[in-house]
Amino acid sequence: MSQTCLTFRDLTLGYNSHPAVHHLDGTIRKGSLTAVVGANGSGKSTLMKGIVGVLKPMAGAVIRAPGVRAAYLPQQSELDRSFPARVVDLVSLGLWPRRGMLGRYTREDRDSVSKALMAVGLGGFEKRPIDTLSGGQLQRTLFARVLLQDAELILLDEPFNAVDTKTVGDLIALIKRWHGEERTIMVVVHDLDLVRQNFPETLLLARQPVAWGETRETLRPENLLRARRFHEAWEDNAPWCEPGEHDHEHSGHEHLHDHDHHHGSGPRAA
Repeated sequence: MSQTCLTFRDLTLGYNSHPAVHHLDGTIRKGSLTAVVGANGSGKSTLMKGIVGVLKPMAGAVIRAPGVRAAYLPQQSELDRSFPARVVDLVSLGLWPRRGMLGRYTREDRDSVSKALMAVGLGGFEKRPIDTLSGGQLQRTLFARVLLQDAELILLDEPFNAVDTKTVGDLIALIKRWHGEERTIMVVVHDLDLVRQNFPETLLLARQPVAWGETRETLRPENLLRARRFHEAWEDNAPWCEPGEHDHEHSGHEHLHDHDHHHGSGPRAA
């Protein structure tokens, strides 16, 4: 039985012919908990969208193990909080994979929504309009929706932004609970101390993988410096590397193969 949840094969993702993630090769193990880190614009959110299928690859592929269902939590900034919806409406979206668009909302569903809200500390919030929620309350609501999806693969894009310290702690506890249930989790995180304390594995991006593996090794100062220098060297209008080109110098940047046995290539410092 395969222990691989995701496989990246020379994956390149981008927008309007401009790549944001270059030549990602490697695997994500089933049951792993991985932080995805890097500077703004390093490709973290782009990678999440590519994994879930919102963004199609410019080259290469993302291969999900058969039967693996995914739950995706986007950044709060991508949500329209002015939409006239209640907490129960937002959380109930987590039932769609099982119920479908036209599925009847049952008493069992109502109980499931209430239990999910209790699990994130929002018991009794069902009828609250989402535009009245604080940042922390909205994020808890989104986590309740993920709970209802009951997915094997969970993708969280910057879930700790604009939330209070207690909420961060509660959400970390929920992530660790999912990890204990052997779900596969990838989380975009900015706070490196939070990553060191709570995430066993880390992928450091600078539009390409700089380092990938055990967190302590990945976040060594030399890797962080290398990522910063490489990121600063990129231009927004950098041309697309055609498939197969990444074994050679081109377009002002280089690639090398990482020594890690199951993760792919990373760039040299520019």
